[in-house]
Amino acid sequence: MTRSTWLPLSLALLVLAALVVMFDEGLAKMVLIQWQMPEYQHSFLIPFISLYLIWARATDLQRVPMQASWAGAGIVAFGFVVFLLGEFSAIATIVQYAFLITLLGLVVAVIGVRASAVVWAGLAYLFFMIPLPNLVTYNLSGLFQLWSSQIGTAFLRLVGISVYLEGNVIDLGVYKLQVVEACSGLRYLFPLTSFAFFCAYIFRGRLWQKVVIFLSAVPITILMNSFRIAVTGVLVNQYGTSQAEGFLHYFEGWIIFVACIALLFLEMALFSLASGRRLAETFEVEIPALGDFRYLVPQGGLKPPVTAALVLVVAGAVGSFAIGAREELVPERVTLQRFPLVIGQWEGQDSRLETEVLEVLKPSDYLIASYSAAASPLPVELYIAYYDSQRKDATVHSPRACLPGGGWLITDIAQRELPDLLPDGGALPVNRVVIEQRGQRALVYYWFMQRGRYLTSEYLVKWFIFWDALTRNRTDGAMVRVMTFVPEGTDIAAADERVQAFIRAAEPKVYYHVPGEVVAAAANVPDRR
Repeated sequence: MTRSTWLPLSLALLVLAALVVMFDEGLAKMVLIQWQMPEYQHSFLIPFISLYLIWARATDLQRVPMQASWAGAGIVAFGFVVFLLGEFSAIATIVQYAFLITLLGLVVAVIGVRASAVVWAGLAYLFFMIPLPNLVTYNLSGLFQLWSSQIGTAFLRLVGISVYLEGNVIDLGVYKLQVVEACSGLRYLFPLTSFAFFCAYIFRGRLWQKVVIFLSAVPITILMNSFRIAVTGVLVNQYGTSQAEGFLHYFEGWIIFVACIALLFLEMALFSLASGRRLAETFEVEIPALGDFRYLVPQGGLKPPVTAALVLVVAGAVGSFAIGAREELVPERVTLQRFPLVIGQWEGQDSRLETEVLEVLKPSDYLIASYSAAASPLPVELYIAYYDSQRKDATVHSPRACLPGGGWLITDIAQRELPDLLPDGGALPVNRVVIEQRGQRALVYYWFMQRGRYLTSEYLVKWFIFWDALTRNRTDGAMVRVMTFVPEGTDIAAADERVQAFIRAAEPKVYYHVPGEVVAAAANVPDRR
């Protein structure tokens, strides 16, 4: 390569290094934690496939003039705004998207809008490497578990096996086959969706056919995962419960994923046949020449838009250090270890969370205790998780996400208001959730206490973390959850009364331990017993 080629490449590597420094925490979590999950282990291949898609269109850039664009500098600036939102809201996914937005802005600034449109597929493909937020993943998992259970049950009944479906539990009589989170089909969906995008782009057909190929990844995943569950049910019914576990269970998973890919190719083959062509004529992966890389390197030195984008990158990198060094205000508070275990007629017994659970939740302080009363037929469990800071990975975990992760199926969720509970006499907003697992049913009430606010929306929690980090330099907060079991044959209305009675007794005590606008003095905290 000539000096004129090495110079921009060296500059590009330096800028990329600066971006890695700026977005280090979000990228480290993505590569070292999220990409290790079974659903995202294919993500290591995505940057290389993206590079191939860009490389394959390199020669087409000869017909499009590369002109530096101020739009790119604007996109870089927008990427930094998104970065701030992700940093202050403690959502790593937003930081990761901010990295890609900033990278896209740099590309547009260097080669222009028209040239970027030529290689759009390779740039867009990078977005598949960003894992979905946990809340979205858990909600998707719950839906896929339910759909796969229902369709799998239909398959079993179709072949003459008598089964009973309760939520995501398929009762075969001799064995209850539970469609847990790992069997939801998301391990197929994410890699299959990215592969379907690649196939749709490479496929030489009409636009509507490309769209169908891409979107078909979802129904193919659900259908084949349901078929896998049905096959497992047939094997269990014929050869015993050992067929639902071990090597055969995982081997079935690989077979089904290969079958999903085969269905994608069958779909493309049918489209090709309809147009009078063979699949080899409509779907062909070409290997471009190594020398084509030179067409990706712009000539002519630094233009003003490129210089502006580079200055923004440097400023953003420096600013990220300032954000990381900014010390938050942490209000004084009373530890939850002093939370009373005797509240009116309720007497509690506290316990501790397992070390593995604490490593995931990372609370600054917490309480988990079971309270019983003579007038109550069943106990209620109180869990409070408090965080001094929610800017990084340590942030409140919503039961809406954690309960499905623990194998519970959410059968009903709604918002309610409990009147006359707040300090000003207002109503306390709560989420009311009914959950089921292996024939057990439970009722959960939960809400978020965030610097004087009482919230039920996980998304509003994130927004106010961002807003208060900017305006008040505070991100402390807590989640409060009250749970009780609902035995089979009992009225859930009685469980509602039990939970609400406990909340009315316990909620005023929480104010001493979770700072709001005004923090209670430690001397005014009642004794624990």
